[in-house]
Amino acid sequence: MEFNEILVIAMFLTFIAFLFTGIPIAYVLAGVGVLFGAIGYFSDIYMDTITGLDLNALGLVVSRIFSLMENWVLVALPMFIFMGLMLDKSGVAERMMMAMQELLGRVRGGLGITVTLIGIILAASTGIIGASVVLLGLLSLPAMMKQNYSKPFAAGIVCSAGCLGILIPPSIMLVIMADQLALSVGDLFMAAVFPGLLLGGLYLVYILVLAYFNPSVAPLAKDRRPLDRKVIIEVLKSMLPPMLLIFSVLGSIFAGIATPTEASGVGALGATLLALFNKRLNFGVMHDVLMSSFKTTAYIFAIFIGATCFSLVLRELGGDELIEGALSSLPFGPYGVLLVILLVVFLLGFLLDWIEITLIVLPLLAPVIAGLEFQVEGFGVLDQPVLVWFVMLIALTLQTSFLTPPVGFALFYLKGVAPPEMKLTDIYKGVVPFILLQLCALALLIMMPTMATWLPSVVYGK
Repeated sequence: MEFNEILVIAMFLTFIAFLFTGIPIAYVLAGVGVLFGAIGYFSDIYMDTITGLDLNALGLVVSRIFSLMENWVLVALPMFIFMGLMLDKSGVAERMMMAMQELLGRVRGGLGITVTLIGIILAASTGIIGASVVLLGLLSLPAMMKQNYSKPFAAGIVCSAGCLGILIPPSIMLVIMADQLALSVGDLFMAAVFPGLLLGGLYLVYILVLAYFNPSVAPLAKDRRPLDRKVIIEVLKSMLPPMLLIFSVLGSIFAGIATPTEASGVGALGATLLALFNKRLNFGVMHDVLMSSFKTTAYIFAIFIGATCFSLVLRELGGDELIEGALSSLPFGPYGVLLVILLVVFLLGFLLDWIEITLIVLPLLAPVIAGLEFQVEGFGVLDQPVLVWFVMLIALTLQTSFLTPPVGFALFYLKGVAPPEMKLTDIYKGVVPFILLQLCALALLIMMPTMATWLPSVVYGK
């Protein structure tokens, strides 16, 4: 084994070891990068090794950080974050929950259907999993407990619906993935529409079927109102404003009227106007949203800077060639290698947030997939249909890891706001069927890549 390969393996092991120390991940990434950059630099001087980490190579970190700060695509991140947080404070979700609960009160599992539909709408407007899970938990769990829903069933519905934000556009994860792989944000947003709707549809069908065959898990409300014109008008009044906001943001991107960065500004303004319309906008709310947006954006960009340092040193040491060679030499064929990659990403989801996986792992794995010669139809429009399909697979896999016990992030988000009588074991039991549904959606997407590539080719092929 060559010295560079030893350093690459040691670098990964050191990174994993520091994850368990509680040090912020941005510091870990930057610190490990600087440490092994220094090791490679001084070993070349004093041990006559050839790592390639000279002053010129190390100086690239500065230029890459400057190019990162000049990236106009990434300006969309704070705007989409602001949009999601402002919608959380605007009372939109609360109004939709109350109105749709009245509309679906006579359907078994109607409250669960309501939560899932609102989760889909929140996913298309916030894209922030933690915020969606917490908001849905606070709004729906007390009502579900009052209606005597099964605790595991209620927990599974909230966790699964809240996690849809990682996939359904405008997802901030897809913005970052597009930047890392030099893909079009619009292509990824369009590619995510059918997989996201498929997953949401599977959730809805499961809730309806289980509630029909096992009424005890989702009893009907005893004090439900009759369905009349007033209820329908309340639903329309609560649904139309956020739907118009979503269509204005996504529609302007898909139609080519605005770039994702410009559309994110429209979304931020629209969310502020909705909060004003609902009489929820005041100095305190604006301060909280701005500070939360600032902290979340700073957290993401700190990881960006740390990951830039880490990945540059790793690439200079030949880490990408080592990983590509190891995966390409597996005797499983293209789809076997793909399954190994998805399994690795799934396991990494237990230890790392999606941001670190997107910034560190995805750029290393994308060349491997591109070199396996998958036959994915781009319909003469998409330049890299294989990578578009691969990004959707990674997004679905990461969404699954958010739900998987014992360390799925969404489980602990929900536990933090769940009623005291709901135990962590109830949450674990409740998410298992939804994890299986996610795996079914992942399998369908593997077998039918056109689910991800057809829609962007139709929209942008005109």
